[in-house]
Amino acid sequence: MGEEKINNLKPGMENVNVVVRVLEASEAKVIQTKNGARTISEAIVGDDTGRIKLTLWGKLAGSIKEGMVVKIDNAWTTAYKGKVQLNAGSKSQISEVNDNSFPQADQIPENTPSAGEYKRPFRGGRRQGRGGRRPRFEEEGGEEE
Repeated sequence: MGEEKINNLKPGMENVNVVVRVLEASEAKVIQTKNGARTISEAIVGDDTGRIKLTLWGKLAGSIKEGMVVKIDNAWTTAYKGKVQLNAGSKSQISEVNDNSFPQADQIPENTPSAGEYKRPFRGGRRQGRGGRRPRFEEEGGEEE
């Protein structure tokens, strides 16, 4: 399967394959999510069409360094604060590519793909009565005296 270009990425894509240069990379850190503690690292990566924020989850966190050219297979995209973000996790593969012809950092344009009016797909059913506002009762229920 061919590689996508950064400027063609839209929110909600799955099985995304890209070849990118790592422009910035953070160390792995542990964050709290609704699913518990997760290890992540973040990076800015790009190709000849633009730049994008990449979040590496789990075992991939901290696996790339600034200056590397990497091929990322089976990534996915999300939208955050109006921008498309690339994500790689347990089903993704990252391999270093030795490609001297790949654009250097100063040749990679600043533009980041916009998420536009993306609406996240609804995943889940009805709320099961957790949280929410409780009805107020004007009268106390209780035994008569």
